[in-house]
Amino acid sequence: MTASAKPGPRERLLVAAQELTYTHGVGVGVDSLLKAAGVARRSLYEHFGGKDGLIAEVLRRSTAEDVAQYRATMDSAGDDPRTRLLAVVDRLGRIAAGPDFHGCRYLAADLALTDRAHPGHEVTRDYRRTLHGLFADELAALGHPHPGFAADQLLILVDGLLATGAARAEDRPPAAAARELAEYIVDAGHPPATAAQPG
Repeated sequence: MTASAKPGPRERLLVAAQELTYTHGVGVGVDSLLKAAGVARRSLYEHFGGKDGLIAEVLRRSTAEDVAQYRATMDSAGDDPRTRLLAVVDRLGRIAAGPDFHGCRYLAADLALTDRAHPGHEVTRDYRRTLHGLFADELAALGHPHPGFAADQLLILVDGLLATGAARAEDRPPAAAARELAEYIVDAGHPPATAAQPG
């Protein structure tokens, strides 16, 4: 029986940075990253060209994981587009209420990275474009009259839900309000199922 191979410096840096930038923000120091990863400074520059490249790669890696979770949440909710979209909002509400929740890493990165040319911004834009596409596809399948605009609204709702959750508003948790707003967005332009038919 052989022991599992120890991850290399690149993987250790990614794992350490993914955790530390979430709990402490992208402003976490290079020395802290190197210490947590157990690697030399040279490894950071060899694999990522510096901290900016590491941050961008962490965001890219997180995007793949988080988008997969969005898809899994929708798929586990069944085939009805409305149910699939609301399942996402419900899941985010539960995540935002968790004791280890520190907010949305993408929104936090956008706010902290004041240099608009930082490579991390392109990753966060790609992340939002992907989510927008997921939402718009479901809304179109639902027959929403304005799926692109409604997807914009859902993205704003998601940012607000996660930001409010990070603010630790235990007296007014955001999940219920977010769910009601999501229903309004998803159902816009459609009569209630119980509405009386004319004639």
